[in-house]
Amino acid sequence: MDIEIIKSKVRQGHFVVSSHADQEASDEDIDIVEIRDAVLNDEILEQYADTGRGKSCLLLGFVNNRPIHVVCGWRQKDVVIITVYIPKPPKFVDPWTRRSSQ
Repeated sequence: MDIEIIKSKVRQGHFVVSSHADQEASDEDIDIVEIRDAVLNDEILEQYADTGRGKSCLLLGFVNNRPIHVVCGWRQKDVVIITVYIPKPPKFVDPWTRRSSQ
């Protein structure tokens, strides 16, 4: 996925938030403005192959110095926010690094 295309679509309002992402955002106290800002200030950490629902990617953006992970893909011509969360232990060492599964 191309980060500049994702950002352009989000700037234009061509994105949807899945019900799962909406619930996760609520659980993490992340609002829609923070999701949008995280995507616009992000970098792609991981790219995922098409596993039946299309290609997707993991983004890392910072909003008010708080790291936010956003997993997004495509729903027709719009970006779909699949999930959103704050990266933290035990799954993450830091916002950029997954803890190894040993």
